[in-house]
Amino acid sequence: MQLLHKVIKKVPQTKLAAGYPQANANETAVVLGVRQQLFQKQLFFMVFRKRCNLVALTIKKTAKMNNGCTPNAITPGQQNAAENQTAESQTLNRRNFVKTVSTTALGLTILPRHVLGKGFVAPSDKITLGYIGCGTQGIRELLPLLANSQFQVTCVADPAKLAIGYKDWSKYGLRDEIRRAIKSPGWVSGGDNMVPGGRDNGKSIVETFYANLRPELKYTGCNAYADPRELLEKEKDLDAVKIMTPDHLHGILAIAALKRNKHVIMHKPMSNRLLEGKKVIAAAQATKAITHMVPWDSNGSMETVMAWINAGAIGTLTEVHNWTNRPVWPQYPTLPADKPPVPDGLDWDLWLGPEADRPYHPNYTNMVFRGWYDFGGGSMADMGHYSLWTVFNALQLQAPTVIIPNLSHVCAMQADPVPYQINNNFSFPMASTVRFKYPANGNRPPVDLCWYDGGMRPAIPDELMDANKELPNEGMMFVGSKGKILAGFNVQSPQLLSGDKSATAGTAKEDKRSQVEQTSAALPLFIDACKTGKQYPGNFAEAEHITEAVNLYAVALRTGKLLKYDAASMKITNVPDANKYLGREYRAGWAPETI
Repeated sequence: MQLLHKVIKKVPQTKLAAGYPQANANETAVVLGVRQQLFQKQLFFMVFRKRCNLVALTIKKTAKMNNGCTPNAITPGQQNAAENQTAESQTLNRRNFVKTVSTTALGLTILPRHVLGKGFVAPSDKITLGYIGCGTQGIRELLPLLANSQFQVTCVADPAKLAIGYKDWSKYGLRDEIRRAIKSPGWVSGGDNMVPGGRDNGKSIVETFYANLRPELKYTGCNAYADPRELLEKEKDLDAVKIMTPDHLHGILAIAALKRNKHVIMHKPMSNRLLEGKKVIAAAQATKAITHMVPWDSNGSMETVMAWINAGAIGTLTEVHNWTNRPVWPQYPTLPADKPPVPDGLDWDLWLGPEADRPYHPNYTNMVFRGWYDFGGGSMADMGHYSLWTVFNALQLQAPTVIIPNLSHVCAMQADPVPYQINNNFSFPMASTVRFKYPANGNRPPVDLCWYDGGMRPAIPDELMDANKELPNEGMMFVGSKGKILAGFNVQSPQLLSGDKSATAGTAKEDKRSQVEQTSAALPLFIDACKTGKQYPGNFAEAEHITEAVNLYAVALRTGKLLKYDAASMKITNVPDANKYLGREYRAGWAPETI
């Protein structure tokens, strides 16, 4: 390998750069790939011939030296010894020749990056990744991951085989996005030919992308599994997995991957059960695997807000308010009564995973799963990770001591003309507010965190009312003893509504990229972490307290009661029956201890 570098150094770098085939305007990616492979083979044989010549020259010099050093007058015994030595030397040289040629051939299979062209990533440097979850959001985030040449997606998993019954924000938006990304204008999802989804679509997208845009990889195919546990068992050479399933599968599949020392990148939430989230963190700490939660990459910056607070612009901080327009999906106040057939290709038992068995219904699946306590985490789990994680870090919020829910309810009519309130402990309410009370931490005094969803917002501050203004549909507000700061939902564009304006020097930089753009741009950080073994911001351990909060939010709404929480014992002390909602009863094959 050292000789290879010596030979390459003798070739002018400008010549190498000019010689390596680049794309012409009118040629396909396949033609370019063939020309690049031919160039690499030519370079291989150039260096191979050079090394063979050097080996032959060495043998020739050795033979000449052995012949020239024999004395004119020697005894028969000395002559025999010399002949034996010469024969041994020639035998060794022949062995060295074969060894050298073999080593040369092996060494030349790995070429320096500057020879292989700009942007080339050697196979040994790629992160091999299994993609678990091929729903609409899963596919949407698969596309930029494929475009990153540092990754090699080798397999996908989803209990749904076909694109049947998926829902999305537009009818053909995702289909058209796929077509552009994989350079296949005629690509179709099959199934019901509407919204893409399912493992067959995932496999097709991966294989078509690599065939059209990375032909030089000679990609051999993407394995597709219904059961992610089977993927983890059979794909032993994987470096990492990305988990994009419904919420109830996040934690248990993360544990399964971490047990096998796979790096894990995952969407929110970490889990939809508090105790399971704690077990995920414990599993991560027991391995050297890299972990990362995607929503961290879209969090705003608290730098400006904290500078104003620390400078005394609003006095002592007492409350943080965060509100969203979610849910933007149906919330079902009653359990399904009908029993439609399971769609072709869907393994309903695998979709349920660790949760209790029940008849299939489309109102449980795809986009609407997050509205059910068993399968989702509600609006706070959906959106609070984007807005509040950075707030938790900046204010050092750990475990709340009190959680106070306020929620809407739904009424129906009985057979007789008498209305009644539906007793709903199975789905999130249409609208809610939840107040978390956090104790003092170091120099920070106690602070309340208030979450609002379903159109609920804080009371309009006097400062806005006096100006005949209202609060935006989504936002965040910091209330202090002497003033208020109003910002966007992700803490963007903060403005001082009242307080000491002399303490508000400087303005915040606003990130106007979309969430997918932000998360795509952050992928190299995950790659670097996998290669160096060093955790980076957004890892599972850093998500512990936001995970605790979103799960306590769900338990408070499910019980409809004020809760007092003891973080040390991980128990609710004033409503003992509520503790059953902190964990779940796992079905066989899905328990954290055995998966």
